[in-house]
Amino acid sequence: MASLEKNLILSDGKPGHVNQSIAFADLAGEGYVVAEVKFRNRVCKSLSYLFDRIGLYTTALFRMTGDVQGCTTIVSAGSETYYANRTLAKKTGMRSVAVMLPRGYRYSGFDLIIAQEHDRPPVRTNIQILPINLCKVRPQAVFKPEAGSSYLGLVIGGPNKVFRMEPEKLCKQIEQIIKLFPEHKVVVSTSRRTPPEVEAMLLKFDFFKTWLYSDDPANPIPDFLASCDYVFITADSTSMISEAVSFGTSAIEILPLIATGPAAKFSALIKGLERRGCLHRFDGIVEACRTKIDLLTELKKGLQ
Repeated sequence: MASLEKNLILSDGKPGHVNQSIAFADLAGEGYVVAEVKFRNRVCKSLSYLFDRIGLYTTALFRMTGDVQGCTTIVSAGSETYYANRTLAKKTGMRSVAVMLPRGYRYSGFDLIIAQEHDRPPVRTNIQILPINLCKVRPQAVFKPEAGSSYLGLVIGGPNKVFRMEPEKLCKQIEQIIKLFPEHKVVVSTSRRTPPEVEAMLLKFDFFKTWLYSDDPANPIPDFLASCDYVFITADSTSMISEAVSFGTSAIEILPLIATGPAAKFSALIKGLERRGCLHRFDGIVEACRTKIDLLTELKKGLQ
């Protein structure tokens, strides 16, 4: 298996970033090893932007745990990783790939940048623009549907810097959904950001099966996407939305939340996917939006 370890993934410790880098390796059909990187302090991070602009690359600014041997490509996502990516690529001759726009650093310094359309990246020869986040969905049989039954899934996230989640509003949305699908069995999953009061509200419903992250961190969402007729997702996570429109056969409905900050990125993502027929914003009725995005096909353009 050592021959497959062609990608060195630099991790900043954030699952959402690391998983996108792993998805790149998986979609490319290559193996990977993961190394953790971290700036030595805030001053070092600030200096990294200046050093990148003047072409100075030194390992003195960051710490790394891991081995680069046997790797040919460095892949990373997140501001804590981009300078280390460029530095190691310079010193080893490996190809450098940045996932998401490496804002603050010179775009021209990377061999390939995988950017999301909703971030409005510039048009450049080394930037591959994708309509969604990089992701690789893998069902784990956490949820096993019963033969002959019809299901709909509810994927509940939580508040963030952009959205507020109100239990009463969400409760009314769920009541509307249940009325539309009286013959379907409802399965539910929450996330690490789901507030306790929202989880308490969900327990008041007689759902077929509920996975509360606070009790059980198992992830049934890939199984929902593979098995449910419809999957309803709260609008707070570009990662969850990206997974939903790139895998399975479910029609995808987005549950609107109350914006408390600049939501342009989320709005651009959802509107773009709505135009493609990948999803529908739930407004009391549903539509059969089942178009899926083939990330492998999209990514091949950049890999070439």
